[in-house]
Amino acid sequence: MTTALGDELSLTFAALADPTRRAILTRLAAGEATVGELAEPFALTQQAVSKHIKVLERAGLISRSRVAQSRPCQFEPARLDEAAEWIGRHRQQWADRYDRLDEHLAALRARRPHGDQKDEGL
Repeated sequence: MTTALGDELSLTFAALADPTRRAILTRLAAGEATVGELAEPFALTQQAVSKHIKVLERAGLISRSRVAQSRPCQFEPARLDEAAEWIGRHRQQWADRYDRLDEHLAALRARRPHGDQKDEGL
């Protein structure tokens, strides 16, 4: 993994760590919205929502355009796709490790004398 990709993933995962930011992304997945529109469902000030938007924008998860005086936000799924790909690659490695552990435990059980059944819950 390159340092740049690692930094991008760190920004992505840090942005996704907050439930408010995840809710903002969910809303933007349905279509673009202004800061005011994004702030409506939250008990937060527009300034607080703007800070969340800046974090999402820095992570590349959203972009902002200018339409007259308005600056609508749009969801940018590419960075989320990169994070999902990273998780997918590692999920396979974890699954392979669990499979090997299961095989090892099965082999240990098979070698155990029949009278010793106290750890059967493994």
